[in-house]
Amino acid sequence: MSISFMAMNISSVDVIPVDGGTVAYEIAGAGPLVVFVPGMGDLRSTWRHLAPSLIAADYRVALTDLRGHGDSSTDFAEYDDEATARDIIALVEHLGEPAVVIGNSMGAGSAVIAAAARPELVRGLVLVGPFVRNPPSVGAAMRLAFRVLMARPWAAAVWKGYLPSLYKGRLPEDQTEYLATVAAALKRPGYGAAFSRTTRTTHAPAEAALPAVSAPALVIMGELDPDFPTPAAEAAWIGDQLSATVVMVAEAGHYPQSQRPDVVVPAVASFLADLGTNA
Repeated sequence: MSISFMAMNISSVDVIPVDGGTVAYEIAGAGPLVVFVPGMGDLRSTWRHLAPSLIAADYRVALTDLRGHGDSSTDFAEYDDEATARDIIALVEHLGEPAVVIGNSMGAGSAVIAAAARPELVRGLVLVGPFVRNPPSVGAAMRLAFRVLMARPWAAAVWKGYLPSLYKGRLPEDQTEYLATVAAALKRPGYGAAFSRTTRTTHAPAEAALPAVSAPALVIMGELDPDFPTPAAEAAWIGDQLSATVVMVAEAGHYPQSQRPDVVVPAVASFLADLGTNA
């Protein structure tokens, strides 16, 4: 249900069984393993502007959908950060070698949890627009309002209207097509309800896991990311927690991987090359 990443030679979509359902992924390339994880309400093809460059640079690239998103199933009991972290671990184990995990938004928080729980499986972290803690400025009333907006009957429709606002700055050339694909994916039976349940996650477990992360990390944040009152301050805080390199991306909101691949691709390529040098 996601846009194929790439108009490249890739294997067909596959799934792995996890607790209570199946998680979809597709894989291409040969070399060190890189696993991509999207954020809430998104599809694995959010990485369509970054993954091809890594395949061309001789990396083995796997893109996964979240539970209840894309081509994954919708019959899970849990849809939170910790469940997604377990799915990341299961996929890396299934693929048979340690990975660099690249996560966006909620997927970044789950990547942190996975790296803390199983450090032998995570060689490095790239955190893009990362939610690794609950936003300090969001009070109980605002959290309740968000939960009401994302309730089951109308969650998909609200997300369709809200998602474009997260792309502050430059827009991807294929923005219209991509947003239509995301909206269509959520309209399928069961997927809107799964998405609604995903919106209830807390990022507190990711924050608690930060001190246990030993993997090298890169933090990439859009300067205009509307999910954070001061994106640069949030990125600096995460960078301090993880002793990570921080890259701020001009003219980008919550999805710099598709808004500014001209900045993100070389930043990720440099990080991966340094990991190889220091291995």
